[in-house]
Amino acid sequence: MSYTALYRKFRPDIFEDVKGQDHIVTTLRNQIKADRIGHAYLFTGTRGTGKTTIAKLFAKSVNCENPIDGSPCGQCRSCQTIASGASVNVIEIDAASNNGVDNIREIVDEVSYSPVEGKYKVYIIDEVHMLSIGAFNALLKTLEEPPSYVIFILATTEVHKIPITILSRCQRYDFKRITIETIAGRLRELMDKEQVSVEERALKYIAKTADGSMRDALSLLDQCIAFHFGEELTYDKVLDVLGAVDTEVFARLIDLIQARDVTGCIALLEEVVMQGRELTQFVTDITWYLRNLLLVKTSDSDIEDVIDMSSDNLVRLKQEAEAIDAEEIMRYIRIFSELSGQIKYAAQKRILIEITLIKLCRPAMETSNDAVVARVKDLEEKMEKGVVQAAPAAIQSTQTAVAAAPKAELPKAIPGDIRQIVSNWQGIVGETSQPLKTHLKKARLSLGGDNRLMLVVEDGLAYDYLSNAENHKHVEDMISNFLQKEVSVQVQSIAQGSRFEESYVDITQVINMDIEIEEEE
Repeated sequence: MSYTALYRKFRPDIFEDVKGQDHIVTTLRNQIKADRIGHAYLFTGTRGTGKTTIAKLFAKSVNCENPIDGSPCGQCRSCQTIASGASVNVIEIDAASNNGVDNIREIVDEVSYSPVEGKYKVYIIDEVHMLSIGAFNALLKTLEEPPSYVIFILATTEVHKIPITILSRCQRYDFKRITIETIAGRLRELMDKEQVSVEERALKYIAKTADGSMRDALSLLDQCIAFHFGEELTYDKVLDVLGAVDTEVFARLIDLIQARDVTGCIALLEEVVMQGRELTQFVTDITWYLRNLLLVKTSDSDIEDVIDMSSDNLVRLKQEAEAIDAEEIMRYIRIFSELSGQIKYAAQKRILIEITLIKLCRPAMETSNDAVVARVKDLEEKMEKGVVQAAPAAIQSTQTAVAAAPKAELPKAIPGDIRQIVSNWQGIVGETSQPLKTHLKKARLSLGGDNRLMLVVEDGLAYDYLSNAENHKHVEDMISNFLQKEVSVQVQSIAQGSRFEESYVDITQVINMDIEIEEEE
């Protein structure tokens, strides 16, 4: 007889064997016992959490001749026929490949025929979100008012793609991700049945890697057993098969990053690559390790239940947490999380990781808030050690340029037209509409080349708006209309935080001073 995969071999035959979905199992069993069975159910949740398994168990239970506390007996003819896949009363449809209107119309036509044996005809439509809009519309009326002997069970991983008209006609059940402890417990139970020797630590790692999916966990375990067939399955062997890295490597990597040792980080990555480790999994695992590190650092109470690792590793993790700030851990998590999203589809995964490690070791390469904090921390540590560091050449040259820049000289004479514009500037601006009015209100007035009016604004949105050819022409036309003569306007930018008076003459002050002197005379 051919080999059967573990997830198929140990698919639950009764509700009691279903793990991690007690809230759903209890509700469905109570419906069966009370004979309050609905006509349409929607099972939604991530892959491998038991949607199809519970759908088949429910189909068995409603047709079972001798149900036991809401579970199928497994002995009657109906249960055995359904278990063998030969029942005409349980129809499984894969909506991914049967998603057209014609496929659904066939179901609608079949619904009119009562079951040959048993009480109910059960239609299990898997990946129902793949149905076309036309197919959903064809199903709508039948789903709302099916014959009394028909039950629809719709299963999906992407419930947001299902029309609200379908959702409102179904009882919805949300399947949770299964916890690491529950998955590891089930794996231990099955390995005892199979008489396979497996380390508890290895089972815990497989359960964590499965990410809440019992089916994925069983598939990974199957793979590991096959690779080391006839041997005890240890934690190290599981790491070898799955291309994963031991947490000791992560601790070494964090130490190297803390020491700003780029060469050491690259050498450690080389070691990981030469061991044949899977780089996507490496990034995922180190992000998880950093998460545990942050929890240890920020938690005031005992969190052994939250962090799934051995007591030895937990002691080492606490020691590691004492040597690093929480803000820095959060920076590492942010950077590795961004990398995790990029690396899945990258052709050069190793190069992406190397760039990330260099970025972590050199906070000066980033401009984010947490990177600035890391740079300040570096400077503080160097000052404590008495290390004096010269300012970068670019900063020195800028400082020299600022010191050497002569203060803007006063103009010898301001043309009468410019004086008239400046004196009436508030009124001119008041006649404009938004957003031009806001930008002109913030503009400072000065004198440009050839005694032209100069508008000085902060570099950024205001400068981009006023230097736009169309907007610039509009400003010149508006001032020309006021003077009744042609006027040329120059737009200049100034860096944010810079002092206007250091580079330009404020002609509003000059003109106002002249006016005050004339009034005194």
